[in-house]
Amino acid sequence: MKKLFFVFVLMLPFMAIAKTPVSAKYLKGGVPEENGVIVFRKSFSVPNMQAEQIYTRLYNYVNNAIISPAIHEKRTRITSDGKEDGVIVARVEEYMTFSHVFLNLDRTRFIYQLQAQVEGNKVKLAISQISYYYNEDNDGQNGESYKAEEWISDAEAINKKGTKLYPRSGKFRIKTIDRIEEIFEDCMDTFEDKRKNVIED
Repeated sequence: MKKLFFVFVLMLPFMAIAKTPVSAKYLKGGVPEENGVIVFRKSFSVPNMQAEQIYTRLYNYVNNAIISPAIHEKRTRITSDGKEDGVIVARVEEYMTFSHVFLNLDRTRFIYQLQAQVEGNKVKLAISQISYYYNEDNDGQNGESYKAEEWISDAEAINKKGTKLYPRSGKFRIKTIDRIEEIFEDCMDTFEDKRKNVIED
């Protein structure tokens, strides 16, 4: 009986996706691809701010809001500080939680590269090289590795009619889109005192 209960708990996220109508933003085109590679992009301008000021705020955002709370391992770090070319690059590994019900914590490691480029008063953001490490044991071993291109792309996560997400990969797709939107929005909020002047492309 206990085994059946735990199986039911594990299936809850899949059942929720299957029954709940899916917003159009998670369906076709919700995960952008460039030559078969998944890349999320966002660009905006901050008028009346110098490039050096923009760079400083961006670097602080990446270091304090993205790197500091993430999983502190060698795989989470700023790989290029952008001091010379204005391009900040970070390799990030953080936890993405799908559900936390009673004794069951359903989560994955969410791994990606964040690039923030400053050109004059313009900021160009890109998130790519996305992958997941799922179902790991308590020691962080024996998990399942997935690349975004083979897991959350339109071809892999949406049914042929383009109307539904496959339950297992669908939950990854939804959470990824939500998290990346959050990162982009938080990055623009870094310029909160200039927020009314921030111009999105």
